[in-house]
Amino acid sequence: LLSRHFSVQGTYAGGDRFTYTQALVFFLCLANTIFAWVLRPKHDVDTVPTKMYGLCAASYLGAMICSNQALQYLPYPTQVLAKSCKPIPVLVFGVLFAGKKYSWRKYIFIIMIVLGVAMFLYKDKKSSTEKQIGIGEILLLLSLTMDGTTTSIQDTINKSYKRSTLSMMFYMNFFSTIYLMIGLFVTGELFAFISFVQRYPYVLSDLCLVAASSCGGQYFIFKTISEFSPLTCSVITTTRKLFTIIISVVFMNHPLLERQKWATFIVFSGLIMDAVDSKLSKKKPHH
Repeated sequence: LLSRHFSVQGTYAGGDRFTYTQALVFFLCLANTIFAWVLRPKHDVDTVPTKMYGLCAASYLGAMICSNQALQYLPYPTQVLAKSCKPIPVLVFGVLFAGKKYSWRKYIFIIMIVLGVAMFLYKDKKSSTEKQIGIGEILLLLSLTMDGTTTSIQDTINKSYKRSTLSMMFYMNFFSTIYLMIGLFVTGELFAFISFVQRYPYVLSDLCLVAASSCGGQYFIFKTISEFSPLTCSVITTTRKLFTIIISVVFMNHPLLERQKWATFIVFSGLIMDAVDSKLSKKKPHH
């Protein structure tokens, strides 16, 4: 919600808006890097090639930037719901590039998710903002594609190399921070951001709050994956997305149409049933 505040509501006294997506993500990645470095064990074993971390960080960063940039064009609930469709690129990339096979139930659940998102994003009437909304949808599509790429690389890392969860968190955010620093200099956004902070210095406190929230969120995600399972983490993050939409609707003046309410129900029903089915399938012996 704080990211949404910066991207959508961030209009300041002089009529300026906070549009510095790279700077925002840089703060998040830098904070995550420092956080993981502090908590990472001193004698941590990591056999992952540096270039693989660099590639994974590039796709991870691209997904994050596209997702945050989409908030410039789409309502926050739309962005959250679309990002809930991460299982779709994971499934597609798994079939195309990893030779994975899925049950017929998996495809039904994915179809439910796609239909729900289509219902939510469907425009009853064309408007003057249709072009902008199209840009937002393209950014979300790119974000989901890069999510699938990131997941594929992480799956390879998990199967082929030794590393701790905090080690992966550290290196992915470390490389992302470097990429962003280069991007900030090349695009000139760094200097524009510094000028913005000079005009509105109180924005730094908001950035620190967002960064602290990001650290806590990433830490518990990695902790859950390490001590429980990716499935447990998936259920938790899916539930979080549902409550995020509810909070945004209640407190951020984003009313939903009746169709969008049903769409939200369909999407999260598909996600939850998929998670439960995956858990039950793991308990059954495979022949």
